[in-house]
Amino acid sequence: MKELTKAEEEIMQVLWNLEAAFVKEIIDRLPEPKPAYNTVSTIVRILQEKGFVGHEAFGKSHKYHPLITKASYTQSFMKGFVKKYFSGSYQQMVSFFTKQEELSLNELEQLLKELKKDQQS
Repeated sequence: MKELTKAEEEIMQVLWNLEAAFVKEIIDRLPEPKPAYNTVSTIVRILQEKGFVGHEAFGKSHKYHPLITKASYTQSFMKGFVKKYFSGSYQQMVSFFTKQEELSLNELEQLLKELKKDQQS
């Protein structure tokens, strides 16, 4: 799966939240300063070419919807991130963030409980 640019990811976040939207509805959900209609339309078409977005035609208008779930993109992105920055080691990543964020023992225990719960399901 290809990695999204910052602008593409911003639009995908809106589509994941709305589940389907016209370009104008996407723009309404983006932060200020709002990008131009043509800019958003172009990015949505790029997302369509990449296989992230599909559409339903309503005359000359198109309603866009995600073809990739947020969870599947997140999983793919994280695998690439860990591979690129932590030599593929999730242990190194957790260690890094533990040191950076100065997590307490209680927070680490909660994290371990969540990980164990996820592995059991």
